[in-house]
Amino acid sequence: MKKLYEKSPVLFAVLFIVLYCAVTIPIRGEYGDGSIQSLLGLAAVAAVIAIVSSLIPLWKRLGVAAKAQHVRLCLYFLPMIILATGNIWDGFERNYAGAALWYAIGSMALVGFVEEMLFRGFLFRALLKKDGPRTAIIVSAVTFGIGHIVNLLAGMATVKNLLTVVFAIAWGFVFTMVYYKSGSLLLCILVHAVVDVLSVVAAESDWGSWLYIGATVVIGAAYSLYLAKRVETPAIHRVESRKESASDMQKV
Repeated sequence: MKKLYEKSPVLFAVLFIVLYCAVTIPIRGEYGDGSIQSLLGLAAVAAVIAIVSSLIPLWKRLGVAAKAQHVRLCLYFLPMIILATGNIWDGFERNYAGAALWYAIGSMALVGFVEEMLFRGFLFRALLKKDGPRTAIIVSAVTFGIGHIVNLLAGMATVKNLLTVVFAIAWGFVFTMVYYKSGSLLLCILVHAVVDVLSVVAAESDWGSWLYIGATVVIGAAYSLYLAKRVETPAIHRVESRKESASDMQKV
């Protein structure tokens, strides 16, 4: 795995994304999020990622436990934190009963770790070095959003889930820009986990869904543009790319 990561980090990232989808699609389609099967499947994927990241090693290189930089300039990450509560803007609802509730909460917490490691830690960092920040940011964010088509493939093909793809792309840009400008992947993992865990106990009204999706798209776009123009890129991401100079990277 170490040789593959060093030689072709993009292929390394893609293989792990395929693994994640191969595990997630059949389990979610057959058993749902509130199942022990879903929790164990995600735990297995998370364990593989953690073991590989320890063996290469990648934790420090990816800034998983790094302290966030430029906190004040990043507006103390308040736009992202506020959006993280969006699932409960229209109230709470018990969508699972008994043990299923805890299985769903555990599964969603693991999703936050797995998806941030894959789409930001592995894919974004690989593309950043290979193609430069613009391409890396766009591809990472859009791929993350399109990756949520897993919901459709898992037997939940609805208009609402089509909208969640757009919603996920907006979040993809927020997470990618926050990681790029703060240097902390841990921050993205925690917020991502909060978003998904709150979805387990969220009331599902039409107005609430539209409000949250609209707010995420508008605020996410504005915040991402602000970070791109106003916040300096930390040292962890200052890499030479084949397509853009270091000075250009500071402007992204």
